[in-house]
Amino acid sequence: MQVVEKPRVRVVALWLAVVPFAMLTGLRLLGIDGPKQTIAAIALTPYATVCAVLLAALCLVLREWRVGAAAVVVVLALTSMVLPRAFANEQPAVSGPTLRVMASNLLAGEADPAEVVRLVRVQHIDVLNLVELPTSAVARLDQAGLGEILPFRVVHPSRGAAGGGIFSRYPLTEVPLTRKQPMASLTIDGRAVEIVAAHPAAPMWEAGVWATEFADLPPAGPGLRIIAGDLNATLDHFKLRDLLATGYHDAANEVGSGFDPTWPSANFPPPVTIDHVLADQRIAVRAYQVFDMPGSDHRAVYAELALP
Repeated sequence: MQVVEKPRVRVVALWLAVVPFAMLTGLRLLGIDGPKQTIAAIALTPYATVCAVLLAALCLVLREWRVGAAAVVVVLALTSMVLPRAFANEQPAVSGPTLRVMASNLLAGEADPAEVVRLVRVQHIDVLNLVELPTSAVARLDQAGLGEILPFRVVHPSRGAAGGGIFSRYPLTEVPLTRKQPMASLTIDGRAVEIVAAHPAAPMWEAGVWATEFADLPPAGPGLRIIAGDLNATLDHFKLRDLLATGYHDAANEVGSGFDPTWPSANFPPPVTIDHVLADQRIAVRAYQVFDMPGSDHRAVYAELALP
């Protein structure tokens, strides 16, 4: 009678541990964001990469070569996708004026207006995109002096998370897009630039609305365009990468700061990078930084951009 050797518990456990990382890798490579559960998992891809490295090392230390080889393949795939964010990219040669852009999620207007205005002054902001902007927050910002620095605006304030606005040092002309995600054009030294204050719905609550509102964001076009705000997406989500592929680049990624988290400002859940400044690829990214925003669960994002 032939005796069939039962699988060793350790080997089975290691294979079971590799499977989730392999599935995440597959979703990422195939460009599938999926429902809210996989959207959340994809946001944690950088953390998953570190865990996969540790798992592969454990497999090799235990001399479980087959499962170890599978884990190494997963690690190589994940690393190739996330590691470039830590390195700066060469920027286009430009000779145009500088535009300093900042975007902040105000947490339904709970962010400290004095801090918003202080950052605008200190960083010499030219364009400020604010989301989750109620009418009461607009009034408090003006009381803090925002209108004196950025006198031009296109705002659609609303309760909760639906309000948004663009505040500018230069005259603005509204461009029809959506009330929640306003869009405007400005001219600086003869160069026309369109600005979008982006805020697709949070996919953990409204995955379908997130997809619809992401589709509202305009692709890069013949004219210069900048999208800045809370996109509720990381560079691992297909919808953001698909938008970038139309001709944008991500300011944080361009300067090697792609791992700087923007939400939540606390350490739980694990912080991820969902606030972005996307600029036309013809625009050079000179600097990028994130700032704590008291009263909000998001950090503000800032980019210094040089126009062609």
